[in-house]
Amino acid sequence: MSNHYDAVVLGAGLTGLTTSFYLNKAGKRILVIDTNSRAGGVIETQEKNGYLYEKGPNTGILGSIEIANLIDDLQPDCEIELGNNNVSKRFILHKAKWQPLPSGLKKGVTTPLFTLMDKFRILGEPFRKKGTNENETLAELVRRRMGQSFLDYAIDPFILGVYAGDPSYLVPKYALPKLYTLEQEYGSFIGGAIKKKFKPKPEADKKATRKIFTIKGGLSKLTQAIYNSIGSDKFILGASQISINKNENGYSIILTNEDGEKVEFNSDKVITTIPAFELENILPFIEKDLLNDTQNVFYAPVVEVAIGFNKWKGVSLDGFGGLIPHKEKRDILGVMYMSSLFEDRAPKGGALISVFIGGARRPELTKLTDEEIKDLVEREFKELMGLEDFNPDLFELSRHTKAIPQYGKESKERFASVKVIQNKYAGLYIGGNLLDGIGMADRVKQGKQIADSIINI
Repeated sequence: MSNHYDAVVLGAGLTGLTTSFYLNKAGKRILVIDTNSRAGGVIETQEKNGYLYEKGPNTGILGSIEIANLIDDLQPDCEIELGNNNVSKRFILHKAKWQPLPSGLKKGVTTPLFTLMDKFRILGEPFRKKGTNENETLAELVRRRMGQSFLDYAIDPFILGVYAGDPSYLVPKYALPKLYTLEQEYGSFIGGAIKKKFKPKPEADKKATRKIFTIKGGLSKLTQAIYNSIGSDKFILGASQISINKNENGYSIILTNEDGEKVEFNSDKVITTIPAFELENILPFIEKDLLNDTQNVFYAPVVEVAIGFNKWKGVSLDGFGGLIPHKEKRDILGVMYMSSLFEDRAPKGGALISVFIGGARRPELTKLTDEEIKDLVEREFKELMGLEDFNPDLFELSRHTKAIPQYGKESKERFASVKVIQNKYAGLYIGGNLLDGIGMADRVKQGKQIADSIINI
């Protein structure tokens, strides 16, 4: 193995793998380093007792041209599977009963989810002035434009499903930039959405359909296909004691490999895609005051449970799943009906459901023991999912203590500090979900952009 590389990538999650894939494809000499013993990061598919379940992200959204192109580039080793018609049937818990989430203006004014006053506010939304506070929270923005009940029963559960977050903390300019831009450019969510719908799209952008997808065989098939394409010889997995320092020729990287051997490499460029809280130890040459804002990230903890039933006897699972507003005061964030969305997720006639617990506002629940969490899920399933007995044939629990970064008002300083560091230290690229979004499409887009910026120098 050569000790000098064009680029060293830290982190073999989706961002790092994407960056590495395109650098490798362009003929760059690369090395990918990760502390985990496998590539893929939080994406991990498992099979057990006839169930195919995810321990990390359950689905992706074709929200960028980059993720659509990446999947195309990986064929035939990576075959996309779009969610079936059930993806459009989503439910919100309202006064302990599941209500369909309205999908249009007409249903929005007839649903029991919103108050009569807020239904009138929704009708008047296109005529309100746009906001002027760039640090306005999502809760403040929605109350201003749509009303409190719309916040409680539409936006709050949506944010729980995406960020496991708190609308009173998240700032749209950073957490939901497309929503923020919609108001700033068009003056209205409803009016802007209508105008954008009729605005011609470039041919390439039409591949970003925003459809829900997985990969046949599970999302790990995506990361494994990237890993295989790059080649195992270009990875050091299970690394520890990683340290990077600047030198006159670029960067030196020192680490301990899985065999306990200390090894050193040199590289012209270094790309980090690791979590923000790991940067200080790995990049000791950067001044602490510069790193402070970069590492200022609040992560929501989440416990994810995959539950399988060989024979389902509860409520009908003919939909995407259900989200539970914080106002309902329940102990789970929501449920996703995986076997109703995709093929071969459960034994024939069975059901696979993903359940989420904790989040930004209920972190204490993630500290419960496995048995306490099982008791909690049993109680909630009996009350909300129509089960008399709770005897699952699969119960697999995954803990994510730092699951999802929350983009609050501090994000402005974080984004700015990343730019300052990159400008000061040529050849250093800081990526990962500390900026540019948290979704799979965001991660692939960022990885491709980093690779392109290096390839096109």
